[in-house]
Amino acid sequence: MKALRLATCLMALATASGAHAQSAAATLGRPVGPTRQVDTKVPQPGQTGKVFPLNSSWVAVSLNGKSFTGERPSFRLDDQMRATGFAGCNTYATAAYPLREQALAVGPFALTKKSCDKSAMAIEQSFLVALRSSGKWDIQGRNLIIKTQNGGQLVLERAL
Repeated sequence: MKALRLATCLMALATASGAHAQSAAATLGRPVGPTRQVDTKVPQPGQTGKVFPLNSSWVAVSLNGKSFTGERPSFRLDDQMRATGFAGCNTYATAAYPLREQALAVGPFALTKKSCDKSAMAIEQSFLVALRSSGKWDIQGRNLIIKTQNGGQLVLERAL
């Protein structure tokens, strides 16, 4: 019986303090309940600004001015922020997040374990390092340009 009285008292106290907080917020002119602040640096619907093209596929053209040859690496970012593609030897999956001011953050990679010749493995390594160290992105015509944090540049073209 004492436990029931204690629970009832605690419930009444919590309800009273919550009502007091709401009335105090209303008195001060603040909205009651959770509020969402809009980040003005992120393009909002209806505003001008570049938006990362989700659900599109890209094929690597060059890295730091050097063209890719043979079977070229690829990159696809879906609307769930999952990036997948071919890296030059293996396929990969990762999380990638377009951020404000055209920044791009790429997480650790999950890779298949296929072994290829040294040149394919070197291409794969350089491509994955460029993606992982991405800093900024831009769209120029049919090309997605990813600038790395160390000054490199990965150019990809839209795939059909």
